[in-house]
Amino acid sequence: MMQLIRGFNNCLSLAQSPQLSALKNGCALTIGNFDGVHLGHKALVDRLKQKAGDLPSVVMIFEPQPLEYFSPDKAPARLTHFRDKITALKSFKIDYVFCVPFNHHIAKLTAQEFVEDLLINVLNVKFLLIGDDFKFGANRQGDMAFLTHYADKQHFVVEALNTITLNEERISSTSIRKALMLDDLDHASSLLGRPYSISGRVIHGDKIGAQLGFPTANISMNRIKSAVNGVYAVHITGSDIEHLSGKSTLYGIANIGFRPTVAGKKHLLEVFIFDESFNLYGKHITVVLKHKIRSEQKFDGLEALKSQIQSDIEATRRYFGENDKNGSEN
Repeated sequence: MMQLIRGFNNCLSLAQSPQLSALKNGCALTIGNFDGVHLGHKALVDRLKQKAGDLPSVVMIFEPQPLEYFSPDKAPARLTHFRDKITALKSFKIDYVFCVPFNHHIAKLTAQEFVEDLLINVLNVKFLLIGDDFKFGANRQGDMAFLTHYADKQHFVVEALNTITLNEERISSTSIRKALMLDDLDHASSLLGRPYSISGRVIHGDKIGAQLGFPTANISMNRIKSAVNGVYAVHITGSDIEHLSGKSTLYGIANIGFRPTVAGKKHLLEVFIFDESFNLYGKHITVVLKHKIRSEQKFDGLEALKSQIQSDIEATRRYFGENDKNGSEN
């Protein structure tokens, strides 16, 4: 079972931790943001496990992601929450995820210090696999040439994985964001290797949906930017959903955005579940985006909003009626 190691200090105490004793003799390591955990990442991890042999496989990620630390306003929209990222990595059946807190100390490490302090002294790396565009260290000094030179001296092996493509397109978090921006959910799903989804714990909202006759389960997006905005036909899944409803998948409509008609300030996902009524507060759900109905917009008051929501629900039921008969039932 995969183990998550959070924080630099946890790794410095490997020698005192029986749980992590497997890392004492070295590891096979790959490093990256792993935002979206897409098919390119899967190819990287598959190669890592193939080369690991008897060594434990380790994925190193950073939280926050480096660009979020240096330039939060310019950082791209995240594809996945931290929890979703860890869940997806767990499905790859790797041994460890090492989450490094990206802070001032890590940011100022030179490429040499990064290799010596983290890769060698902490993880005792024996095999390192990187993507073909990997850069690291202060001012992005480190690259494949640097690692190759250093590996020869420190007796570990380094390898770069060639670009992974789908129909001649590079599979990357950037290409997935572009597909989502263009409302091409099918293409985004093909690059991810699964439908695009957002997960989270249901929180209390302002109850405006309930006042309008459409009670919603709300998830805080907890991010500066979102890769998606608007109204979507969705599936709602998760163990809590199955426990409460006895069904693996429910159907509904979701709005993702700031709710300009009611002067919303928080970036929320609000989902109205069709033909079901139960208390979801505090429960963890996954909302799978199936089809975009429209972009978010501001209406002239609540009555206009209510009328549009009803039209959106009808459009969503028609979509499910054409594509999934269970979702069209009243």
